[in-house]
Amino acid sequence: MFCDTIETMSEDKYTATWVSHSSIGDFLTCPRAYYLKNMYRNPAGHKVKIMSPPLALGAAVHEVLESLSNIPVEERFNVSLIEKYHLIWEKYAGKKGGFLSAESETEYLHRGETMLNRVMKYPGPLNKLAVKIKMNLPYYWLSKKDNIILCGKIDWLEYLPDTDSVHIIDFKTSKNEEEDGSLQLPIYCLLAKNCQTKRVAKVSYWYIGRSNELTEEAMPNAEEEELRILEIAKKIKLARQLNVFKCPHKIGCHACRPYEAILKGDAQHVGQGSYKEDIYVLDASSGESKEKSVIL
Repeated sequence: MFCDTIETMSEDKYTATWVSHSSIGDFLTCPRAYYLKNMYRNPAGHKVKIMSPPLALGAAVHEVLESLSNIPVEERFNVSLIEKYHLIWEKYAGKKGGFLSAESETEYLHRGETMLNRVMKYPGPLNKLAVKIKMNLPYYWLSKKDNIILCGKIDWLEYLPDTDSVHIIDFKTSKNEEEDGSLQLPIYCLLAKNCQTKRVAKVSYWYIGRSNELTEEAMPNAEEEELRILEIAKKIKLARQLNVFKCPHKIGCHACRPYEAILKGDAQHVGQGSYKEDIYVLDASSGESKEKSVIL
């Protein structure tokens, strides 16, 4: 396995505004949802999170695949990915994963098995050298002047020895394709550029639910995308300073309504996450979250 890193910044990261692909997406969809997902603390002082079956599936599959980058190439598939998956799945079994019935859980469990069986049969870049950024959460100063940090975790960085460069790969477990104009790959390119030393040569999605091969995308224009992301980040910072987070729909929207249900006591608490956030599932009367509303 190939490893690379650069020295982290010395500025005071605790006073900065942190933004990521997911938090930017939350803000652009609904500022109220952004607040409830990223800033709100319940009476116990904890953040809150809603778990849903698509989110549980994506988290389990991603954990299996991302763990492979810590293993030497020749040993990555010595242990069945299905075996690893079943062990990880225990964290999401039952209501912990947002499952309202055994039938629903079985369906999602089998979907994950199908994806991982595909990866074992057609490992592609996962059977090649990878770059591992030596930061638990890769980040860099998007703007020191504005005190804004951009952060995020890249699913996979394939090392391309012929050109001494890297290939960014994002795993997709959703049935839906990433929308045009998505900031995900541009943000990952900026993180890769600033958090390790190899040039980014390619960017791809891998829709592992339906494809044996990667879908290569056009390389983003780093300078243009950085400016676009910074402008959004400035709006987020201003909203935080003014403490103004309004839903664009007066009656609420698909993004903020589930979190409003927590505040109203209409969601069931099922435990705590790894960062001590309180995890909830929607009551049966609310139904399971729609897959299209989950971004992974």
